[in-house]
Amino acid sequence: MKDWTGNSHTMSCLGAHNWSVHEREKHDYYATDPKAIIELLKVEEFKNVWECACGEGHLAKVLAEKGLLGRASDLIDRGYGENRGDFLLEDDVWNGDIITNPPYKYALQFITTSLKLVNDGAKVAMFLRVQFLESRGRYKLFTTTPPKTIYVFSGRVGCAINGQFGIHSNSAVPFAWYVWVKGYKDDPRIKWILI
Repeated sequence: MKDWTGNSHTMSCLGAHNWSVHEREKHDYYATDPKAIIELLKVEEFKNVWECACGEGHLAKVLAEKGLLGRASDLIDRGYGENRGDFLLEDDVWNGDIITNPPYKYALQFITTSLKLVNDGAKVAMFLRVQFLESRGRYKLFTTTPPKTIYVFSGRVGCAINGQFGIHSNSAVPFAWYVWVKGYKDDPRIKWILI
């Protein structure tokens, strides 16, 4: 099966961040500090969550501990969750919410696929750079299917190459949680998460 790039090689689903091309992890695996999901769950309610880019489970394990995890999957088997193949080729409706840190290069596709898979009123939460708000290419997304709330972190939340926090982590990039509610058409609200 081909991955999001159209190539037959595989690539991790976790978010790509602020390392140069020469320093990037081979499969674009940049794990999210679990603190990010812990803080999101303090301000938003979710149910039956599919973490569709689970990596080693840094976000999914927190969701499981809270009784919110319905499914965890990734393109690459890293010892946690299901290897379901390419999430962007999914077409089965998911009866719940979707939360993930998508690979940055494919974030737009992860958002549109997630919104296609969930029912009206369900939530899609994506951990993305604050700068994701920029670009003409994403303007259509934000004007036709706006997120309901964007939660900007007051401090930095790090990501780590190969999930090795403390060794290969980076907190130089500002992140936010972008939360869509399928069917919401009003202006987004911006809120802050104090850390």
